[in-house]
Amino acid sequence: MYAENKTSTTKNFFINIILNEKHSKKTKLMILAFDTHYFDNKAKTIAVSFNDWQDEEPLHIYSEIIEGVADYEPGSFYKRELPCIVSLLQQINIEEIDAIVIDGYTTLEENKLGLGGHLYEKIDRKIPIIGVAKSQYQSNTSNYKALLRGESIRPLYISAIGISLEEAYIHIKMMHGNFRMPTLLQLVDTKTKERNN
Repeated sequence: MYAENKTSTTKNFFINIILNEKHSKKTKLMILAFDTHYFDNKAKTIAVSFNDWQDEEPLHIYSEIIEGVADYEPGSFYKRELPCIVSLLQQINIEEIDAIVIDGYTTLEENKLGLGGHLYEKIDRKIPIIGVAKSQYQSNTSNYKALLRGESIRPLYISAIGISLEEAYIHIKMMHGNFRMPTLLQLVDTKTKERNN
């Protein structure tokens, strides 16, 4: 009886491992990186998805062009770009997203949210947002961390909400690519400027 129970227990143990591995593969979450380019009163927004921070190739590229975008408002950039990101997000199952990377800042100053912060609120604080800005914002440096990649002497400015700044910094630092811009973030930027959908 003991031998039979032991065999049954061992069998169930390995079945559970297999099921857990299948479940893990099935439910593996993706990371999304967004950027938007403006032209002729239109906005082209691109999002690339990938599974791991070190990935070189995207899983999928999402694209959308919308018309009648708001004019740029100094200090309130999010009013122009946030609707573009939210619109493209409707193509994607939000439950499958582990983190979002945006071109800009999550927080500008104390008690003043940037694009990423407003996006975080818009999605009910469900997904961590990492901001990767190419230019420095004149504010308290505790809100972001400068990152030098490759041989570039021009840093990227990393900010975060829903995740620690240090963890966000490490994620962007370890992304694939030998240059200032990680490979997949450069791909997003390039795709936004292509004049087709």
